[in-house]
Amino acid sequence: MGQANGRKSIFITGAASGMGLETARLFHSKGWFVGGYDVNGAGLAALEKELGADNCIVAKLDVTDKEAYDAAVASFGKATGGKMDLLYNNAGIGAGGLFADMDFVENMRVVQVNFIGVLNGIHAALPLLKATENSLCFTTSSSSATYGMPGIAVYSATKHAVKGLTEALSIEFRIIGVRAADVLPGLIDTPILPEGAAANAPKEGMFRSIPPVEVAKVVWEAYGSDKLHWYVPPELVELDKAAGNAPEMVREQIATTGPIAPMLKMMEEEAKAKG
Repeated sequence: MGQANGRKSIFITGAASGMGLETARLFHSKGWFVGGYDVNGAGLAALEKELGADNCIVAKLDVTDKEAYDAAVASFGKATGGKMDLLYNNAGIGAGGLFADMDFVENMRVVQVNFIGVLNGIHAALPLLKATENSLCFTTSSSSATYGMPGIAVYSATKHAVKGLTEALSIEFRIIGVRAADVLPGLIDTPILPEGAAANAPKEGMFRSIPPVEVAKVVWEAYGSDKLHWYVPPELVELDKAAGNAPEMVREQIATTGPIAPMLKMMEEEAKAKG
């Protein structure tokens, strides 16, 4: 039966910190066998020590490396007897700035990690998911997939891609008995945020700072549900609805009152001053 010894199992990328770490902790507390993967070796070592070597398998993994991903899934499968109850595609990186000023190589790295990495993971894990009754392919999208967000345009685009992929696969995978869903987190207090972002966030509203354990709770809830999109906090669903029904209105709201509205206004004024 392998190292998992018949326990349900979850494969988590980005497991060394933030939402992935909290998800690993929560599922471990529920008696699951955890596969933790990240580029952060020190964080993985700490995770293994915390959960216990008998309860997890950890390994460094760059999700953009398809061969490495295939090998990680194969090793996980040996530990679980060829099963995977839940694939959590969580690894992601962010890069902020106006598109015109961004380094193209940096933008492409965001695309490679946030979207190609997800494709790599789903493709590699699909045989194990197919072999497991009631399995779930779950992915971290973003609140920036509700409407394209200025200042993180490429990041936002990758999360739109993840959301669209999840919707399509949730239909396709019915044929093979695998479910697909995603989470659209708002401002989660994790290392991906710029320094000071969480501390300076609004105290109320959909873009308040939220601890990563709240996302972990959603991953747990999603396993027992057929719901497609999960919003953290739940109020974000209203932004998604508004973006679909009145995109021009949302565009103006973001441009005039959104997080980077002051910077946009300042740049506009500077441009006018230059003539």
